[in-house]
Amino acid sequence: MAEPLRGNNREAYSTESDSKTQVGHEEHDARNHSVIPSKGQVSLTAAEKARRNVNAKLANPLAGYSHAELEEQGTAYARKYQIGDNEDVRAFQKGACLAQDPSKYGSVEGLDEKELEVLRKEFTNRWSQPARMYLVIALCSTCAAVQGMDETVVNGGQIFYSKQFGIAGKDPRSTWLLGLTNAAPYFCCAFVGCWLTVPFNNWFGRRGTIFLTCCISAVACFWQGFTNTWWHMFIARFCLGLGIGPKSATVPIYAAETTPPAIRGALVMQWQMWTAFGIMLGYASDLIFYKVADPPHITGLNWRLMMASAMFPALIVIAFVFMCPESPRWYMSKGRHYEAYQAMVRLRYNKVQAARDVFYIYTLLEAERQADFRKSKVLELIRVPRNRRALVASEIVMFMQQFCGVNVIAYYSSQIFLDAHFSPISALSASLGFGLINWLFAIPAIYTIDTFGRRNLLLCTFPLMSLFLFFTGFSFYIPEETMHTARIACIALGIYLFGIVYSPGEGPVPFTYSAEAYPLYVRSYGMSLATATTWFFNGVLSITWPSLQQAFTTTGAFCWYAAWNIIGFVLVLLFMPETKGKTLEELDQVFSVPTHIHAAYGVRQVRFFVKRYILRHHVEPERLYEREDTDEGGMGYEEMVEKRAPAEPGHV
Repeated sequence: MAEPLRGNNREAYSTESDSKTQVGHEEHDARNHSVIPSKGQVSLTAAEKARRNVNAKLANPLAGYSHAELEEQGTAYARKYQIGDNEDVRAFQKGACLAQDPSKYGSVEGLDEKELEVLRKEFTNRWSQPARMYLVIALCSTCAAVQGMDETVVNGGQIFYSKQFGIAGKDPRSTWLLGLTNAAPYFCCAFVGCWLTVPFNNWFGRRGTIFLTCCISAVACFWQGFTNTWWHMFIARFCLGLGIGPKSATVPIYAAETTPPAIRGALVMQWQMWTAFGIMLGYASDLIFYKVADPPHITGLNWRLMMASAMFPALIVIAFVFMCPESPRWYMSKGRHYEAYQAMVRLRYNKVQAARDVFYIYTLLEAERQADFRKSKVLELIRVPRNRRALVASEIVMFMQQFCGVNVIAYYSSQIFLDAHFSPISALSASLGFGLINWLFAIPAIYTIDTFGRRNLLLCTFPLMSLFLFFTGFSFYIPEETMHTARIACIALGIYLFGIVYSPGEGPVPFTYSAEAYPLYVRSYGMSLATATTWFFNGVLSITWPSLQQAFTTTGAFCWYAAWNIIGFVLVLLFMPETKGKTLEELDQVFSVPTHIHAAYGVRQVRFFVKRYILRHHVEPERLYEREDTDEGGMGYEEMVEKRAPAEPGHV
């Protein structure tokens, strides 16, 4: 085993690395990236320039190095942490070169044919992965199903336990207590569970946190089946939130840290798809146990089995979670580099792939350690205009994911169908239909979110969701006595159409958007806030729906959320920039556009839509962001708009 580098050499290596990385990013930005023209505006402050430099460095800390220098760094890293033998040192030499740009594997000298074939398949057949990688994918998918089923078995169970607990009435006490009981896990997630993610991950690792939270979920689900009062059910469901919250934040992190870049985005999208699958399983469980009769000395065995059945997906995760490797990035954050390399080797076809990804993680961690402004990251989210605009956009989509009204249907659809005079078995069957639609139409979102864009999907689906909620609400006015079949058909149709347009829009977009909008140095804080936001308002919907239904009537309650979808459309139009296909540097430019400029651009988009798609005029879409090599490259935003107005009448 070669000796590790001496201390002085390490310091020289670090200084040289910082200098070359900075130069490399400046050259990279100058050559490749769109910039917002800045003439006529206040220059960037020194602090803002520092933030931009930090984000660029985090985007690719290896930019600007030659292959010879990268091979030297790879060797130094392997020897410093005493990783493996000469074969492993060679892997890190080649892996360091590949880490700079994995797509340029053909330019790296010394790779054999087998290694080149594997690297080529990463781009030509991205789903060609080792068996252990597919086990990780199965783990993440099952965890998502655990969460979905945890959320929806209550849909059918509450029909029965609300009567047994004396909270099935229409009086304010009953409606608020029913809502409180149903909302318990989501308030726990917002105020306790989500904030346990960091300490749990620090103490137990990614696998340990997944194991622990699935144990909590399984015990809490089993516990729900043995409750006999509303407050006992409240306590059991509140504890369920301790399992849902940290798991919902940890599993996407684990997936991102173990999967290759080629399939990482698809796996993030599949979290939503398999959560929808779990939601459908919850409805199916309600239907399966509906006709279970009560044996002697047991009251409500059917709903008890419904509530407890959600433990089974969690038990499946518990059974095989430790068959998957721990996150290499977590090992490295603890200084356990050899274990990180061993874990990555189990997840890749060869050692060169593993060394490439381990070395890149190492350089990112080093860059993150140096990216310390000695300021509160939470304050950075609020005080820095670029971060604040990302925060506003992220919070809008997270808030609207709940206030679009989807979880009213997810948690109360069986009761809604009963109110529409469905029979109990028909109500549960209709809820299963909604769950099936929610899952099936989440599958195309893997394609549409990167094809149509996040903003365009929301601008298309919000008006349709509003329309279908209005349709559902007013369908309750159809006379029951004379038009029963038409009434229940229209109510079910409205809810199903809502599910169809929700699944590819507000379903997958919020988490995807929030994960990419923030700069890397504050991303974990932004995502924690985003997750807490969605769980808090999830709880608000759950607790208020029964009382809202009594105060507004069912028609008025549906119209309330239909109106919120209109508000969501306006908020997205004015304050949510598009992030599809943008690099981290380009996102800095996008979120540097002043809010009033983007809002005005959104208003002009409405005029453009009317002229082009309704009046059928030939007009070109406006480009808000210009490349620096255009003739408008030296202008400020206002100057750009003024120049275009007379010169390009087609622009709106």
